[in-house]
Amino acid sequence: MNESEFQEIADQTIEDIQDAIDNSGADIDYDEVGGVLTLEFNDGSKIIFSKQGAMKQLWMAAKSGGFHFGYNEESKQWLCDSGDKEDLFKMLSRLASEQAGEEVSLSAL
Repeated sequence: MNESEFQEIADQTIEDIQDAIDNSGADIDYDEVGGVLTLEFNDGSKIIFSKQGAMKQLWMAAKSGGFHFGYNEESKQWLCDSGDKEDLFKMLSRLASEQAGEEVSLSAL
């Protein structure tokens, strides 16, 4: 994947996350500035996504830690580069549920 393809896929993923939040009905505020997406929860905690072009990764920072995701072109998914290679939306749903204090289910459309 070249830099242009990475940027296109990463930008689409940031949009997909925003759409998933809108469609979930969860009370999560978000703001995207310069490719950095910040999700804010009622308790003031945040989950922050940033694009890392040089590494061709999306990075996510949450209360429970920082995570790096690489894009798997075969499965068309962002997979965490540690642990059990959890899918971005699966992990985001789990972490958002923890930080929101309620079940949050987010998925790409």
